[in-house]
Amino acid sequence: MDHPQINRLMIAVVQVQDVEAVFEALCDSGITCTRLSSTGAFLGARNVTLLLGLAQGQEEIVLQLLERTCRRRVEYVTTSLEGAPFYLPLSTPVTVGGATVFTFDVERYEVIE
Repeated sequence: MDHPQINRLMIAVVQVQDVEAVFEALCDSGITCTRLSSTGAFLGARNVTLLLGLAQGQEEIVLQLLERTCRRRVEYVTTSLEGAPFYLPLSTPVTVGGATVFTFDVERYEVIE
């Protein structure tokens, strides 16, 4: 079996609400990936971490797909009012979403069959 020459590893963290659109766009472009469930530390929200082995020229394609399919949204977190004599919860808007992307050079890529 002929395998593409993988020279970059991209890790993309996306919100769970966007993952199906991202995955479908990647598949339509012929780019395969591995999905891992993950949880964000700040809001404790469910995310999906995508691992993508990329050949030369695929990095920009994936970045464009992520820009097109990952939305930013406003969510509300409950915080307390400092200095209040009793607990007074406040809803604070926080912008979340989009994608967080890390890209690395691959020193070695091997398929063991």
